[in-house]
Amino acid sequence: MEINPAPVFWLTGLSGAGKSTLASTVSTLLTQEGFKSITIDGDVLRSGLNSDLGFTDADRAESVRRAAQVAALCSRAGVIVFVSLISPFIEGRARAREIIGNEYFREIYVNASLQTCRNRDIKGYYALADAGKIANFTGLTSAYEAPVSPDLMIDTTNEELAKCILRFHSFALTRCR
Repeated sequence: MEINPAPVFWLTGLSGAGKSTLASTVSTLLTQEGFKSITIDGDVLRSGLNSDLGFTDADRAESVRRAAQVAALCSRAGVIVFVSLISPFIEGRARAREIIGNEYFREIYVNASLQTCRNRDIKGYYALADAGKIANFTGLTSAYEAPVSPDLMIDTTNEELAKCILRFHSFALTRCR
């Protein structure tokens, strides 16, 4: 029996934009609807697979490459993948698209203002970066290159969470059938 690769939903945006919340919620909804899915989260990767990487541009590129390789393996096994990763550079996301395959890769831009992200910062990363305790912090001391033409843009500053989830779920569901 041949398994068709499943879609990979690559959520990119600043820390605190809502990537992980959207990815895990929609993944759970699809699982409840009978689909097989997995969420690959940047913070989780940093505690294991990417624990040897820092926050330099080269390390970020390697983090994106590793996440893309894992996502591609899962996709080829027929598992829908939600990748929640800042992935700050256009070039890195383009490389992820190449690894996964253009026909399966869906770029989701989770757009939120810097102030919104600061307000949601339950882990205190922005305060630590402001104090100089975190170097190369994306959006402050390291660049974030927003997608030019994402497959879907979700504005978590101006849309209620429930509406964001509904739009993303609808988008994902149409690509999973």
